[in-house]
Order: sequence, then structure tokens, then C-alpha cells
Amino acid sequence: MNIFYASVVSLLFVVVSFTLHLVFYKSKPANGKLPPGSKGWLVIGETLEFVTTSWNGHAEKFIFDRMAKFSPHVFRTSLILEDVAVFCGSAGNKFLFSNEEKLVRAWRVPSLDKIFNANQIPRKEYIKYRKVLSNFFMPEAIHRYVPIMDMVTQKHFETGWEGKNQIITCELTSNLTLWLACKILVSLDEPQRIKDLSVPFKNITRAMFSAPINLPGTLFRRGINAAEFIRKELIAMIKQRKNDLANSKSSPTQDMLSQMLLVTDEDGENMTETNIAVKLMGFLVASHVNMISTCAFIVKYLAELPEVYEGVYTEQMEIAKSKRLGELLNWNDISKMKYSWNVACEVLRLVPPTQGSFREAITDFVYNGYSIPKGWKLYWSAVSTHKNPEFFPEPQKFDPSRFDGKGPAPYTYIPFGGGSRICPGKEYARIQILVFMHHLVRKFKWEKVIPDEKIVVNPFPLPAMGLPIRIYPRKT
Repeated sequence: MNIFYASVVSLLFVVVSFTLHLVFYKSKPANGKLPPGSKGWLVIGETLEFVTTSWNGHAEKFIFDRMAKFSPHVFRTSLILEDVAVFCGSAGNKFLFSNEEKLVRAWRVPSLDKIFNANQIPRKEYIKYRKVLSNFFMPEAIHRYVPIMDMVTQKHFETGWEGKNQIITCELTSNLTLWLACKILVSLDEPQRIKDLSVPFKNITRAMFSAPINLPGTLFRRGINAAEFIRKELIAMIKQRKNDLANSKSSPTQDMLSQMLLVTDEDGENMTETNIAVKLMGFLVASHVNMISTCAFIVKYLAELPEVYEGVYTEQMEIAKSKRLGELLNWNDISKMKYSWNVACEVLRLVPPTQGSFREAITDFVYNGYSIPKGWKLYWSAVSTHKNPEFFPEPQKFDPSRFDGKGPAPYTYIPFGGGSRICPGKEYARIQILVFMHHLVRKFKWEKVIPDEKIVVNPFPLPAMGLPIRIYPRKT
């Protein structure tokens, strides 16, 4: 709760600072009719309501209230000092995802850019980075990560869960996902060093969508300091890896770090050390924080739905029985976890780790009869389809069978985004989730300590108290 109030205080400070500017601020005139909606209060717009509905565990309320009042297709609002058009439904998702770099482009809130220094990276560096991603997430590379994830996950359960009567789920899923990210992306497998990085990563996460006020004591200042600390750590790793590669002590395909050091553009230029550190930090954060939420909510729903738990357990035990003693999981095992993945998909539908994302209009255009001016910010929301009965009947019901056969209609299920900017680590995340589920249900049964624990979004959805559970070892 202290984090929330600190965010509100920072936001109010922004309001005071920018009042004079925004009193005279007007949207660029459009050639036609703007989308229906409201700009909310002077200066602050509707930002507080947008934030507080999420904090209170009802992120969809902000969206659905305005879809009902103004338009189910697109409506206008004002968020974080910007005019915003919110695109809704599968048609809105399809339009935004299909028009990347044609009508729209990615846009990040100012706090994100300043924490990660991402706006200082030239475009040609992004081209190199995309080249690394395409190599790193090739099918043969993804398959190679399965036994690595299996080894780390087994160690995680041995050290964090076994011998305990009660645990805080989110603390442990955070430890696991950071360990996996460090191991696979930069080959860091030193528990104490990873532990030292955990607090800075938490500070970055909390500051990502805070008001960009760089003053002592603010969330934003803590995020800036944490990012600087991690950048220095990564640059030290980069320098060491350069030496190791030069002396053949490391492989060019060892991990994402090695591949970033060796990738070149059409002029034969490598990425700079600073830019490698920036992009690595961004991917470490993304691959870490999104999975904390998803793994925690898998634990939550399996505790609440014993029949779903038994279905996952039965499937995972069939796979376990087919393995020799001590044999690690492989890609073929992952491909057999169909029901388990349906369960995970339903968790991602109900509680997507990324609630939505922003774009920016790079030219004037018309959508659904409304004019969208160049420079406006555009927002797509996963909940506008995920929790919409038009696309998912009884949307609050947990039903893994929604993903049987062909699954949901296109552009209705978007926990990983879509189009050219779909999350490149989608398959990486799938493996991580399924390996976690494999060991979780085989080793334990559990019950929630707080039956009606509230869900908050700040900035990612999590149980408010971290989901404490009582665990009981399985005798199999």
C-alpha cells in the first residue's frame, strides 16, 4: 500500500508542476470527428481512475465502463498527460497490430524511457538486436533450453519449497524467474550474486510506470538508481565475456550476451557495450517480472480448482513415468503437456501479466469513422477481449477447454501482444511455465492461507499479500 500512495504523491507533484503548461494545452485539430469520450479532470485527466481501478483489482472496469458509455470500438481519454484513443475488441487489436510502422509505432511512457535509457539507442542498434532475438529464439535454440530450465527448477524447489510448511508464493516465483533469466540470458548461476540483483530489479519494476520525478525518496529515483547499478553489473559481465570469447573460453552461441557481442550490421559494426547492457536489462526485466505473475496465479487457481489440479497432475505423472531416474525433461515432453498448457492459457486469459500497451499515431488516420490525429497515443487492452462475453462466454469462469482445437478467434486472445511486436519470448515463457507446473504438482498439494486475497495491479497483477500457501509434500 505504501508503494501505491507514493505513486499517487508523485503523480500529484506532476500535476502541480505541469498545470500552467496544460491549461493552455490543446489537442491538434482533427479534420473530422474525434472518438467519443472524456478528458476527465483538468491536467490529470483520467489517470487516477485508470490507476486506482487496477490497484483495486478491477483493471477491466475502466475499459468496460467507457465501452458501454461511449463506444465498444474506440473511445477517447486522457492519461499520463497525453490524449489517448483506446482501441477495443478484436477489430481494434487487429488494426493496431497490422499497422505497425505504417500508421502507428511503439510508444513507451516517459518513466520507462528514462529508467532504461532506451530512447538513446539509435535505430540501427534495434536492427542488430532483432537479429539476435531471431537467432536466440530459433526452434533448435528453444529446445536446448528445456533441460537447463529443468535443472534450475528442480534446484529451486529443493532449496525454496521442500521442508517448508508455509511459503509466500510470489517471493519464490520471483526468485525462480530471475534465476532462470540470469542463467539462460547471461549464464549467471551464482545464487548470492543473483540475490544481490533481486532488490534492484524489484525497484525497477515498481518504478516503471511511476511519475517521472527524479527527487530523493521517489519511486522513480529508486528505479533510476537501481537501473544504473544493474547496467554497471552487466557492463562488467560484457567486458569479461569479451575476454572469454577472445580466448575461446566461451561459445559464440552460449547465451544472449555472447550473441549480442558478435552480431553486426550491414556495415560490420558491433553493438556498443552500453547498448548491449540496456537491451539485456530490458529483456531480463521482461522475462523475469511477467513470469512472477503467471506462475503465482497458476498456484492460485490450482489451489481453488481441485479438478483442474488433478487433470494437470495426471498428465504430468504420465510424463514422469516415461522418464528414467534422473533423466531431464526435453522438448518432446513439453509437447505432450497439452492440458497443462490449456490451463496456463486460461490463467493468462484471466490475468494477463501485461494489461495492455501503448502505440503512437505517426500520421493522421480514420478508424471506425473517427479521426485520430498524428501524435495521439493509442492503447490496446487485453481485457477488452479476454473478459468480454462476446468472445469468451461466461468470461469469469475458469475453463481450459476454451483452448481445445483451434482455440479462440484471432485477435481475441493476446497475452503476448500481436503482430510484428508480439513478444519474442513467447515460446521461452511457455517452456518456463510448463516446467514449473511439472515439478509443482508432482511434489506438492497446497491450500491458500487467505481465501479471498485481493488482486492488485502495480504495475503487474499480483495477489496483494504475495499468495501465502500451506504446502503438503506428495507421496508418489
